[in-house]
Parts: sequence; structure tokens; C-alpha cells
Amino acid sequence: MKRYILERVAYSLLVMWAVATLVFFMMRAIPGDPVRAMVGFEADPQTVAQIRHNLGLDQPFLVQYVRWLLSLIRLDLGNSIWNQQKVTTLLLEALPRTLSLATIAFSVAVILGIPAGIVSAVRRYSLSDHIFTVAAFLGLSMPDFWLGILLIILFATKLQWLPAFGYEPISAGIWPWLSHLILPALTAGTAFSAILARMTRSALLEVLREDYVRTARAKGLKEQIVILKHALRNALIPVITVMGIAFALLLAGSVIAENVFAIKGVGRLLIESILNRDFPVVQGAILVIATIFVFMNLFVDILYALINPKIRYVE
Repeated sequence: MKRYILERVAYSLLVMWAVATLVFFMMRAIPGDPVRAMVGFEADPQTVAQIRHNLGLDQPFLVQYVRWLLSLIRLDLGNSIWNQQKVTTLLLEALPRTLSLATIAFSVAVILGIPAGIVSAVRRYSLSDHIFTVAAFLGLSMPDFWLGILLIILFATKLQWLPAFGYEPISAGIWPWLSHLILPALTAGTAFSAILARMTRSALLEVLREDYVRTARAKGLKEQIVILKHALRNALIPVITVMGIAFALLLAGSVIAENVFAIKGVGRLLIESILNRDFPVVQGAILVIATIFVFMNLFVDILYALINPKIRYVE
């Protein structure tokens, strides 16, 4: 297991370097000048040239790339072109907001999705199965921005139960923090709950046909024990893969939810930086997102062995 983890960590670092390198050159291949975007198109050419020189953007791409790599080795992601703030500072400000939103949205997806999938599989073709199936299809088909607007109209404008926009840190209190996250979490987590419900139903139905499940029932075990202890544990293996991807996507930034509810998390920061051609911020944000995805996949692989003892990684 140790050798496997070390190999995956080395591979993960290689993947992150490849992603960061690709983003570095692709951002510079996109039409548009970050300096012009910052000072305007009517600015004095000498002023534009001086700013470009101060930022090091007048040097060849290869020189910029080597300087960026050397800074990256020192864990320095550089400064924003737009406001000269450190990229690490901007990311550290955005990450708690995205982490809070991702945690609540992921909890919504798991709490709604997995029990619905279990009930649908155990009561196949029943009324409850049909209800959950229709609800899952509705959750998958509704665009996030449309659902977010509906939730704002209903719970923030009409009923005035929850705030419509903004974010409050947890230091301001549990309820102010949670109340600002409920609507965006429902917006971001609904689609994932529908995916988890359909995946859980499909996986559990397949496991329920296995011989060892029939044997457990033949021994006279209670149906609840057969489902939860014997069938569900093996059925969760493919579901965990989806859960890992879902949590990684939420941690990478729920762009639509963050924009609809005016939460300046990683996703919104990334979109604004792309529009402003803010190369250092885009590179830093993409590197953080790649790190989240790579190590979430590693965590899921290790979790397989803990859930199913049959899975072992050969030394």
C-alpha cells in the first residue's frame, strides 16, 4: 500500500505540472492583452509598454515560464496583474467560501441521494420508486441557475426565510453562516443528489441479484441486515467513485451557484480572472483545482480497500 501511495503521489505531481504548463501557454495563446484590459484601450502606448515591462510580460514565453516554475518551487504563485495582490492571498480568501459551500452541498447530495437510491432499489417498480425516479430526472434536467433563481424568489423574496445573496464567515455565528449557504447548497447539490440516487439504485439492484445475497436471505437474516450489511457495502464501491468526483467538482468551485448567490469563491474568482486575462490568478486557481481532483481520486482509491477487503494493492 505504501509503495502504491508513493507512486500515485509522484504521478499526481506530474499531472499537476502538466496541467499547469498547459494552462500557462494556453492563457497566453488566447487573444487579448491583460494590460489593455486593465488600463483601457485609449491609454498611452508608453504607459502600456512600461506596465508590461514591470509585469515581465514583454519577455519571451519561455523566460516567463521558467521564472514561474522557479517561483512555484518556492510555493510562490505570484501577484495578480489586476490588483497586485498575492495569488495565495486571493485563493486563501476564496477557499473557505468554496469549502463551506462544497461541504453543505455535498451533504445535501448524500442525504437526499443515497437513501432515495436504496428505497428505489428495495421497492423496485413501486410508487416510491417511480416518485424518486421522476424527482431524479427533474433534478438532472433543471439548470442550476434556473433552480437558484427559483429558490431566491420563493425562500428569499416571497417567504423571506433566508438571505438571497452574500456569504458570512462561520466566525459570525453558526446560523448566519449556514443561512447564507442553504440556498446555494441546494442549488449546487440537487443535480449531484439525483446522480447519486440513480447510481445507488442501479448498483444495489445488481448486487441484490448475487448469490451471497440470496444465501443471506436463505439463512433467515432480517431484510434490513441483508440490505445494509451485505448488499449496500459492495454496492457503494461505484457510488464512492461518483461521490469523489462530485465532491472534487464542488471543491473546485460551483461557478453557477457562486455567481447566482454572489459568493466570491474559487469558481467565481477563476471566471473573473479569465475575463480579466489575469494570468497568475488563473494559473494558481487551476493548479489548486488540479490538486483537489488528483488527491481526491487517490483518496477514493484508498477508500475502496477499506470498504471492500477483497480489494488490495499489491506491494
